[in-house]
Amino acid sequence: MKDGIIFDVDGTLWNSTEAVAESWNQAIAEHSDLEVRINGAMLKNLFGLPMDELYNAVFPELSKEEQQRLGDICFEYENKLLETKPGILYEGVKETLKELSKKTDLFIVSNCQCGYIEVLLKTTGLGPFIRDHLCFGDTNTSKGQTILKLMEKNGLKDVVYVGDTLGDSNACKEAGIPFIFAEYGFGDVPDAETKIRAISELIPLFDKE
Repeated sequence: MKDGIIFDVDGTLWNSTEAVAESWNQAIAEHSDLEVRINGAMLKNLFGLPMDELYNAVFPELSKEEQQRLGDICFEYENKLLETKPGILYEGVKETLKELSKKTDLFIVSNCQCGYIEVLLKTTGLGPFIRDHLCFGDTNTSKGQTILKLMEKNGLKDVVYVGDTLGDSNACKEAGIPFIFAEYGFGDVPDAETKIRAISELIPLFDKE
């Protein structure tokens, strides 16, 4: 059995697009003159990007400084709203993580802001199953480098990453670890060697080891 399984969040563990869109639209309306409005479908194409790239995609007309200012406010609104309107876990997530945590340590690495993973763990009850987590807000580096930092911090040598986007796949190549593609998520990774159609498929997959 591997000494760790690392999970992505959005499109892999839960779908928070509707609540995130609501919070961003409120923040944009209250703290800018921009007419841009976000919806869940748009966010599915943006989730997984590093925060600075996400800012630029949503607010291309703003300077880098203004993108950072407004983006940070949006993330504050997001974390606050998710406390009362959390994302929706994909079917079988809690049961699967509970079972896997009996066999190996589980971790999370995401390109999200600080506080986001904590809200996920608190509102969904997944906290007891996750040993540690790290995000872009903590490291300000690529997801591949964030994965390596988490591995170093926890003394991990043999791990696998479960994610749903091409960016996740590329991060695993950067980190030199295997990738499992969650087909039920937001992205598409046609050349993924290992794919799952539901998170529960991880249980028999790791039972074989």
